[in-house]
Amino acid sequence: MNVLQGIAAALTPLGLLWTVLIIGLATFLHELAHYALARWQGVAVKSFSVGMGPVLLRRDWRGTEWRLSLLPIGGYVEIDGMAPVEDGVNAQGQPVYRHPTHGFARLGAWGKVAVLLAGPLMNLLLAIGLMTVTFTAQGIPAPDRARIESVQAGSRAAALGLQAGDVVTAIDGQDIPDTVTVDGAAAPGWESLRSSLGRAGSRTLSVERGGQTRTIAFDWQPTVNGQRQLLGIRYGPDVQPASVPVAVGTALTTTVEAVPQVLRAFGNLFARLFTLNLSSDESVSGPIGTAQIVSQAAATSPWALVQVGVLLNLSLAFFNLLPIPGLDGGRILLVLFGALRGRPLTFSQEQAVNFAGFAFVMTLMLFVVVRDVSRFF
Repeated sequence: MNVLQGIAAALTPLGLLWTVLIIGLATFLHELAHYALARWQGVAVKSFSVGMGPVLLRRDWRGTEWRLSLLPIGGYVEIDGMAPVEDGVNAQGQPVYRHPTHGFARLGAWGKVAVLLAGPLMNLLLAIGLMTVTFTAQGIPAPDRARIESVQAGSRAAALGLQAGDVVTAIDGQDIPDTVTVDGAAAPGWESLRSSLGRAGSRTLSVERGGQTRTIAFDWQPTVNGQRQLLGIRYGPDVQPASVPVAVGTALTTTVEAVPQVLRAFGNLFARLFTLNLSSDESVSGPIGTAQIVSQAAATSPWALVQVGVLLNLSLAFFNLLPIPGLDGGRILLVLFGALRGRPLTFSQEQAVNFAGFAFVMTLMLFVVVRDVSRFF
């Protein structure tokens, strides 16, 4: 199987369609938020494009040219007064540009920050909304309780009397904590059951069933004659019903807790870029890896797709807030720097900073794509 065949086998037409829809919706709402905050402050918006590349359809409405472009890989909004304006030509006949003085450029620092911040905040709100819907409909996972979802017939678990619906609350006399370390990484406490079954010795499980707690004790060997032993259960976190206020609070808490995890993931990605480390990294996926995840989610359940939507919106929000020139976070940093300095950077200085940021982002994207493809060699 060659590389192209491997990639094709990892993706599905339905998964690709859902990838385009999820990323397209996240990008559309991101740009729509920029548009809304600009218009709210009286700044004209020249164009709004769904998709990139050649324009397929265009229509003028409320002073904006709305476009549908060929490539479904994002979109853009052209806000009046953000781009440089031509100011004659130099001695060599080349055009000379300068900072604009109208539209976005005439806004105060906080007005500019509001326009730039609106996009990432929209993605955060969308992620929080999707989590709220999920928690309300499906309940909130309890990290310190492992629910047995199924028991294999004829397995060791069946012989011990374990049943689907049992909830494990303690292992070897110790309550399951909220978080544990599994394979060197932080994980929810219920995953400690896997670590426990990886060690030989006497095991004791405290199990809740029908409002009563019972203790199941057994001797365990993870391998016998070189063969891995299976207890014969499928399990996950216990799920508690949640009202809408509780679901909203949990969604907000989950978002806050995700910040250091996402920052560590981006830091790890940057470190891999600088060292040209193409080894597999599950914390950040490129376009192919993302489409593969969506393909797997599409084959699982609609709620799995919603979960992917949450992760993509959180990633888009946090990535755009990074203080890298060219991204929303970098633009905000330049606005605040100019406000503190009392005057903005000169046009040539700002262009040099933005070019460096754009080059870095493009290099990063190319690296992620190459790393994605390298998995299939």
